[in-house]
Amino acid sequence: MLSAYLLDLLFLLIAAVVFVPLFQLARLGTVPGFLVAGVIVGPSGLSLIDNVTEIGHLAEIGVILLLFVIGIELKPSRLWLMRRLVFGLGTLQVVITSIVLGMLGFYLFDFSLRTALFVGPALALSSTAFVLQVLADQKSLTGRYGRAAISVLLLQDLAVVPLLALLPLLASPETGFGGDIGLALLESLFILVLVVVVGRFLLHPLLHRVARAGSPEVFTASAVLIVLGTAMVTEYAGLSMMMGAFLAGLLISESTYRQQVIAEIQPFRGLLLGLFFMTMGMSLNLGLLLAEPFAALSMLVLLLVIKIVILFPLARLFGLDTRISLAVALLLAQCGEFALVLFALAAQSGLMTGQRFQSLLVVVLLSMMVTPALAHMARKLVEHRADGAAADTDEEPSPPVVLAGFGPVGHHVGEILNRAAVPFVAVDFDPALVSRERRRGNPVQLRDGVGDGFLESLDASSTPMIVVTLDDPDETLEVVSSLRKHCPDAAILSRGHDLETSRSLNRLGVSGVVPENVMTGLELSRMILERIGVAQDAAENVLAGYRDQHRALIEQPMPARPGFPGAFGSRD
Repeated sequence: MLSAYLLDLLFLLIAAVVFVPLFQLARLGTVPGFLVAGVIVGPSGLSLIDNVTEIGHLAEIGVILLLFVIGIELKPSRLWLMRRLVFGLGTLQVVITSIVLGMLGFYLFDFSLRTALFVGPALALSSTAFVLQVLADQKSLTGRYGRAAISVLLLQDLAVVPLLALLPLLASPETGFGGDIGLALLESLFILVLVVVVGRFLLHPLLHRVARAGSPEVFTASAVLIVLGTAMVTEYAGLSMMMGAFLAGLLISESTYRQQVIAEIQPFRGLLLGLFFMTMGMSLNLGLLLAEPFAALSMLVLLLVIKIVILFPLARLFGLDTRISLAVALLLAQCGEFALVLFALAAQSGLMTGQRFQSLLVVVLLSMMVTPALAHMARKLVEHRADGAAADTDEEPSPPVVLAGFGPVGHHVGEILNRAAVPFVAVDFDPALVSRERRRGNPVQLRDGVGDGFLESLDASSTPMIVVTLDDPDETLEVVSSLRKHCPDAAILSRGHDLETSRSLNRLGVSGVVPENVMTGLELSRMILERIGVAQDAAENVLAGYRDQHRALIEQPMPARPGFPGAFGSRD
């Protein structure tokens, strides 16, 4: 039995390794790649895997982790920053699109009222993962076009919460409309408030104690325990596990340990979420698409047209010009990964039949497939805007400088940046230091290492520079090496403790390196020359010559010459 289960996982991994990179190269996204890989190995393809149900149970953990990460990313401060577009444009898009699609499902496609009430909002959602990837590739995340799209996506992510709460109520035949659903929603709200209150008292002290222990393995286990534990608590309370995971993420969203928890959860989330999408692909009845291709394509076109026609005038209503409004509407016309999650849960709960589920699955998959073409059209519209980039500079705060290390040197740099009104965000590896600095009001986060998504996890993906101020030379080299690998476009300035470290940092490609010993020597020498009466011009020439000599030593790949205790260098 175990060998058969492992063989199924082996087939899934092979399919993912083959098809997902191909779809990424074709700029079709990872989600369609996982779906198609599932179709290939599933009953509609090569029939390599028949036991879809058991694999699906494991894959549900990926959905739980997805909701957890979404909860962490929905920081209240971030929502408030873009509140006008999030709660205005985003709310209107979700509500109006949900009503129109729900009515079409009820009157045109003969859905039951309960099913239509659920399917309409689910189809109104777009793919957060897909759209963010497209905007990053287009370098449009911080432009007005990107901000408008992200605002709508944030509200759509929030809309998943009431949908998860509504699903068990709609799926229960005993629950009537009106008073019964209203009472059930009030009960659900009470449970949610109770979980939030208890979580605030328990989660932060728990994470603080685990972080102080200094064991990465225990911290990872604690992060997974928080997600799955909260999910189980809400399920036993009568809500969904996904709701609990979302709440756990929301509770940690403003925590000191936010970045560290994301870093520990992401590998599990990516692997298991990919497995979930592959199980969706295995569940897809390809014969349905082949038997009625015209019907599937007609439903796809109808869905895209409705979402575009609704969002375009709403975007114009909120002050976006014609080209940007149409670009945002095109980019968000597809259905997303949450539609797949919600439809799978609805089918499991009996809210919709298997045939309905298959039809909707086909439409969602096809909408994702056409997204690259729609995104290309959107990019062309934005590139040909008549008013250029002038409209892209309002409402957007300057991206923060990132300080890696907030010890004595980092603290001084942060103080100077504060006085100069330059925004920054700092990370450090010491839990006690992070807690102390956050109490003082400094924007310091706990982070154990750097890697993929480092800047994104700090909301600093467009930062002008990263400054490394760590006390330990070996840690400095390790961090700079990782940053240069995972953040190739960021300018990196670093503290270079001595000549050897400075040379190593220079070879790693830092934009500037400042060893403290030579800087101390230069300042002391400047004071000596001034006090003994050396002319200012002559003193500056001596100091500049010494500094240039050390800069040359840093840029030369050769052993240090005796007699030179430090170095100063930069690369422009």
